[in-house]
Amino acid sequence: MNYKSIRFTPNQKGDFISVLRKRVKTHFQTQKKSTYGNAGMVVKTVFMLALYFVPYFLMITGVVTDTWMIIGMWALMGFGMSGIGLSIMHDANHGSYSKNKTVNKYMSYVMNLIGASSFNWKIQHNVLHHSYTNIEGVDEDIDPGILMRLSPHAKHYKIHKFQHIYGWFLYSIMTFLWLTSKDFVQLNRYKKMGLIKGQKRTYGGVLAETIFSKIAYYAYALVIPLIFISAPWWIIVIGFLVMHMITGLWIGCIFQPAHVMPSSEYPIPDDTGNIENNWAVHQLFTTTNFSPKSRLFNWYVGGLNYQVEHHLFPNICHVHYKRISKIVKETAKEFGLPYNSQPNFAIALMEHAKMLKQLGKA
Repeated sequence: MNYKSIRFTPNQKGDFISVLRKRVKTHFQTQKKSTYGNAGMVVKTVFMLALYFVPYFLMITGVVTDTWMIIGMWALMGFGMSGIGLSIMHDANHGSYSKNKTVNKYMSYVMNLIGASSFNWKIQHNVLHHSYTNIEGVDEDIDPGILMRLSPHAKHYKIHKFQHIYGWFLYSIMTFLWLTSKDFVQLNRYKKMGLIKGQKRTYGGVLAETIFSKIAYYAYALVIPLIFISAPWWIIVIGFLVMHMITGLWIGCIFQPAHVMPSSEYPIPDDTGNIENNWAVHQLFTTTNFSPKSRLFNWYVGGLNYQVEHHLFPNICHVHYKRISKIVKETAKEFGLPYNSQPNFAIALMEHAKMLKQLGKA
């Protein structure tokens, strides 16, 4: 179904989002705080960039030469890369990192810095995923290709029977698709869908930007290490693979349990394209939080364990999600709406695995 034909339907819970927005707005006014990033966000940005680049420079300058230490440096870069994507790029692309649009624009380009496309992410994530969460054929986050079935409405293949086992490996190689084919395939698809013009860009301009950023990434992330790091080439390649597999696994394990869960619904538009609920209520039925009490986990994953809050308020920086979560939970309860949440990350992953197994059945 074409995304343009989908319409969310007002229902008896229609006042939920207006009441919730008013309460959240009052919260920020009472606390006299901005909805954008704060000093803590700046500190986190510096930390994540350092976690990625310091090990890099330690290797290419010859400070670290031991083989196992070199692999360890690449692993640290993997956690730094994950942190950059989860905690910096994500907010910047939503325009919530800073009230300054120019700052958001250039901070969003850290996505290109780690080998992917900020432009494509903005369309896939902001436009399609956030607008049409868990709607088969529109939300690309639940359409990873034929090897995995993340929706009960997707076509079933025999191999899906084992997806709860091999799916974790596919998550780990996710970023390799970004580095190679996915960004170009998506760009062509978005051109046909008319989504590039909607972002006030041209296909040629975005394509040139994508090609240039790929070349620049491979130059500094792989070619320079191969030249300057005093280790066999295959050790460097292994380290590069380890870095990306850590990043891919982290991203997959953070984003997928938020929507592919036993508690999640997968609404189907009727023949005219209407969805049963309004947009905000739809988000509650399709989204799940996890590990709400872990401050360290919340800090590292960019508040994305509060996915309910993020989907309802993507324009608010993640540093505020924990504080507004009580307001969201109480308002949902008041309106008789679900507020899905798992107590910790381990249980969330187990529930996600359970859902993968369920979806793998014919």
